[in-house]
Amino acid sequence: MGLIAIEGMHFYAYHGFYQEEQLIGGNYIVDVLIETDFDDAAYEDNLDHTVNYETIYRITKVEMQKNSKLIESIGQRIIDRIKSIFDTVEGITVKITKKNPPLGARVDQAYIELSESYVVECNKCGRAFLSHAPGDCWTRHGQVYPETKSTLMRTHGRNICRNCLSPYFIKARELD
Repeated sequence: MGLIAIEGMHFYAYHGFYQEEQLIGGNYIVDVLIETDFDDAAYEDNLDHTVNYETIYRITKVEMQKNSKLIESIGQRIIDRIKSIFDTVEGITVKITKKNPPLGARVDQAYIELSESYVVECNKCGRAFLSHAPGDCWTRHGQVYPETKSTLMRTHGRNICRNCLSPYFIKARELD
């Protein structure tokens, strides 16, 4: 596993709870850190096997251009967009810093930091695996009869790894 980080992306944007903030705008700095396995990219020198940081910048820029009352909302949108595009991401951290927030006194900056991890533990065998949404193993790896799924979920919960599910597949999906 490795870390891909894009730090210090500067934006002038119109975010804030107060109408004045949305009219005047302000300076923001965004940092995005992504945990992912890029061994294949490193050995093969192939951009298709990693997270392209140009794409991360473009996602961040688009989300920063959408006016929001809370920078927390912007951070969550950035996270959701990244995980929808890159299915190998194991974790994401987004930090949004608002420079000189209007608090009635001199304050250099205020920031929020959001983190999500997508490595979960199989409820049957305990093995760690990647899951971008609770229970996505049921649709990501193959098809299981509804009755079998109900029994397995009742017995083991929502997260079950491919190895534990494979004996029950009607039809397995191709491995990436």
